[in-house]
Amino acid sequence: MYTMGVDIGSASSKAVILKDGKEIIATAVLQVGTGTTGPKKVIDNALAKAGLTLDEMDNVVATGYGRFMLEEANQQFSEISCHAKGNFFQIPSTRTIIDIGGQDAKVIKLDSKGSVTQFFMNDKCAAGTGRFLEVMSRILEVGLDEMEAYDSRALEPATVSSTCTVFAESEVISQLASGIAVENVIAGIHRSVASKACALVYRAGLEDDVVMSGGVAQNGGVVRAISKQLNRHVNVAPNPQITGALGAALIAYEENIKGLKIQKEKKIND
Repeated sequence: MYTMGVDIGSASSKAVILKDGKEIIATAVLQVGTGTTGPKKVIDNALAKAGLTLDEMDNVVATGYGRFMLEEANQQFSEISCHAKGNFFQIPSTRTIIDIGGQDAKVIKLDSKGSVTQFFMNDKCAAGTGRFLEVMSRILEVGLDEMEAYDSRALEPATVSSTCTVFAESEVISQLASGIAVENVIAGIHRSVASKACALVYRAGLEDDVVMSGGVAQNGGVVRAISKQLNRHVNVAPNPQITGALGAALIAYEENIKGLKIQKEKKIND
């Protein structure tokens, strides 16, 4: 049985194909999200890697910001459910998930069975999200993939106190103009993102193990800042960008199994 999960975010599109609900046979990520050709392309990429066609998929589940616009999907499920399922599948000891994507940040608490017990989400402001880092990257003229290395060289993180991306932009420009080293500014930016994520963690209630997913989890500077503020180790999910799509593929498998059982019971009753 082949199932596909597609996570359509504001900044990227991700797809995962599973075999029998256990084996990941293809993944694809494109840095273009909802409202673009990204979702269709990411599906095509994943299918090409797997050597399969869309008709061979037993079920397709969509999640993310643009999930209701994906015509190829048979069902849609919330990001919370899918990220919980995807992270728990990869790291069963997960109890607290910190997921920071392009346009939102969320913290999800799980019980020992992987069920969601609490969650909080910040999707009203770009501050503390991947979008915030993109804006800062442009101002600093430092690539997103370079920011972690700069952070590791920082001696004294700058203070980025603004809670709004626009004001933080002005604050960072002023710091650079006053001669503060780029490394210290970047470390301060990472610390600012971490503070917002940790505030959500404390609202949800901190419990080990802590796992980070989402595109921002690829930035080791942010991971280190969160770990320092929480005063505990923070695991990073394997291939953190695909956890939502993976969860969607897992749910697609479970839903298909449910459907087959219902059909079997109906035949017996008939």
